[in-house]
Amino acid sequence: MNILIAGVGGQGSLLASRILGAFYLAQGLDVKVSEVHGMSQRGGSVVTYVRAGERVDSPLIPEGEADLLIALEQLEALRWLPHVKPEGAVVMSDQKIPPMPVIAGKEAYPENIAETIRASGRRLTVADAPALAAQAGNPRASNIALLGAAARLLGGDKELWDNALEACVKPKFLESNRTAFALGGDINVLE
Repeated sequence: MNILIAGVGGQGSLLASRILGAFYLAQGLDVKVSEVHGMSQRGGSVVTYVRAGERVDSPLIPEGEADLLIALEQLEALRWLPHVKPEGAVVMSDQKIPPMPVIAGKEAYPENIAETIRASGRRLTVADAPALAAQAGNPRASNIALLGAAARLLGGDKELWDNALEACVKPKFLESNRTAFALGGDINVLE
């Protein structure tokens, strides 16, 4: 299984990748997690690679080989779409975080990103992740809400997912993250 998690600095892509890693490790699989930071502390692009299988030799996912892209922001979904297999899936937040060139007025934020992804043939699920996180009582849990939606595509025992959350999330945020995960799992996912 090859999974990319893409977002901007501060959105929690690293936590989501650790949770996925714990989920797959608990199943006895070989897991490699690799983090690629852009200007993450300034809202730049951050992507993590999670690879799991009987044997994983490299932590990086070659272009066109990701089974799933979890995009915490729309532009990052578009940026990393070429890494997704033609028959792959994208779970995307509907959130837009304009990068510096857009803020500075030098570029326009792309329109119709969801339509572009659908036109590529990949399966797409879009979630209002910030609203789900707020509903869970933790505005920073958008990443976990999207992970809950992705879990429907990935399958796996509910207890394994819960154990992975418990292993990776600080105790004071665990219940709100469990709620965000459950809310994300309740959205309509294209399977």
